[in-house]
Amino acid sequence: MFTGIIETLGKVTDLQHDHGNLHITVESAIAAELKIDQSVAHNGVCLTVVALADGKHTVTAIEETLNKTNIGELKTGDLVNLERCMQMNARLDGHIVQGHVDQTATCVAFTELDGSWGYTFEYDAAVGNVTVEKGSICVNGISLTVVNSFANIFSVAIIPYTFEHTNLQHVRVGSFVNLEFDIIGKYVARLMNR
Repeated sequence: MFTGIIETLGKVTDLQHDHGNLHITVESAIAAELKIDQSVAHNGVCLTVVALADGKHTVTAIEETLNKTNIGELKTGDLVNLERCMQMNARLDGHIVQGHVDQTATCVAFTELDGSWGYTFEYDAAVGNVTVEKGSICVNGISLTVVNSFANIFSVAIIPYTFEHTNLQHVRVGSFVNLEFDIIGKYVARLMNR
């Protein structure tokens, strides 16, 4: 379980393909605090730490993860948003995030506003996911508030802190991002469709 509040950015230092799997090594400020078998969200994808060394950790993404997220698009040098799992005695600053990406989306608009940035993302609504204006959405692991919501498009606005401390600073028109829709909204939508 996560909150969508990014702890730090990690830098991808190595990618190793192994049959259908991808081993990803990431250098970060939190690597020394991690443990083997710990869950860490990478761009919103919950992955298990399998190795630690020299300020870096390694995780493995299986084929299912590579097919449904933007993890398979990573290149050496890319920045990933990192968040360790939430502690039960901590404040829930974002919203309830499982680290299970529902689908990817494409950035279709990027606007520099007066003191903030606006992003519009398009996704495949046929999968059954929905957004709600002023509701929560997780984009690349970041808990954000939906500004505008349509059938297959939504917009978010980013404050300077979020822009500077996450990999949204590199997202532009055409970029793929991971989406995890609000867990409560997903259950309500599924019940309504029965």
